[in-house]
Amino acid sequence: MIQLPCPWCGPRNASEFAHRGEVVPRPDVATASITEWRRYLYFRRNALGWVTETWYHAAGCRRFFTVERNTQTNEARLAPRPEPEPAPRSEDAR
Repeated sequence: MIQLPCPWCGPRNASEFAHRGEVVPRPDVATASITEWRRYLYFRRNALGWVTETWYHAAGCRRFFTVERNTQTNEARLAPRPEPEPAPRSEDAR
C-alpha cells in the first residue's frame, strides 16, 4: 500500500488521491516554440528514483500539494517549499 503525506490531513492511502503528474518548469508563453510546448505538455523523464510530483487529495481536504516520490520503492515525502523571491527594491526598477 502506498501512503502519501498530505500536509493538512496527515498520511493517507494513495487511493484517496489523484495523481496530477511530474512537476516540470513551464515555458515562457511569449517566447516558447511549438516544440517547447509539445515537450512541456507530453514528455516526462519517467526516471527511476526520486521524482517531484503534484497530487490532489480528492477524498480529503481537496487541496493540491507537491510530493517527492521514489519510483522504485514508492516511498513518499513532502517536497520542500521554494523560498519566495525577494521583492525588487525601488532603485532596481530604474
